[in-house]
Amino acid sequence: MKKLYEGKTKDVFELENGNVLLKFKDDCTGKDGVFDPGENSVGLTIEGIGKANLQTSVLYFELLKKAGIKTHYVSADVDNATMEVLPATVFGHGLEVICRLVATGSFIRRYGEYIEDGTPLEGGYVECTFKNDEKGDPLVTGEGLAALGIMTPEQFESMKEQTLKITKIVADDLKSIGLDLWDIKFEFGYNNGEVILIDEIASGNMRVYKDGKIVEPVELTRLILNR
Repeated sequence: MKKLYEGKTKDVFELENGNVLLKFKDDCTGKDGVFDPGENSVGLTIEGIGKANLQTSVLYFELLKKAGIKTHYVSADVDNATMEVLPATVFGHGLEVICRLVATGSFIRRYGEYIEDGTPLEGGYVECTFKNDEKGDPLVTGEGLAALGIMTPEQFESMKEQTLKITKIVADDLKSIGLDLWDIKFEFGYNNGEVILIDEIASGNMRVYKDGKIVEPVELTRLILNR
């Protein structure tokens, strides 16, 4: 297989059938050995988290399929920590889409003078950042994406609508096992002109609380998978 990309938490390969293979790794984003989904660099390695993240992703991709939401997911091989997906072109050099249900993390670092940490954001707040580690993943608006020729306003609205729907599905599932989703990070691309969810839906990309305390990724994955 031809390696297309080596990411922080996954490696990407091209398959002979035209699809793409994602190889999940045991690396997590964070700083100084502490997990933080808002960070833009690998901060720690947790043995077995790659395979567990794959299992979590499969669970949620299947839920989205049942809800009629198209994604890039095709199939998975859990034993080898790989997932086959449809090929998709990223927007620009890659976008991250964050849906915030509660104000915390980098949102508070930016806007803490206006809102307290832990304040609910009714209906969910969607924001986008460019994937650019050197510049700290700068924020960009829908208007900015259109002005730069990266995404049309219609594509942005589709992405935002899907983000809110997907976040609600994940949040409702977590709520059913006593967990509160505070924020979650997605990636989107386009396949045959259609905007679809790509990458993964796993513990390393979400911030979840239980009884007022954050749930670390390994424990979160355990709670999701062993219900």
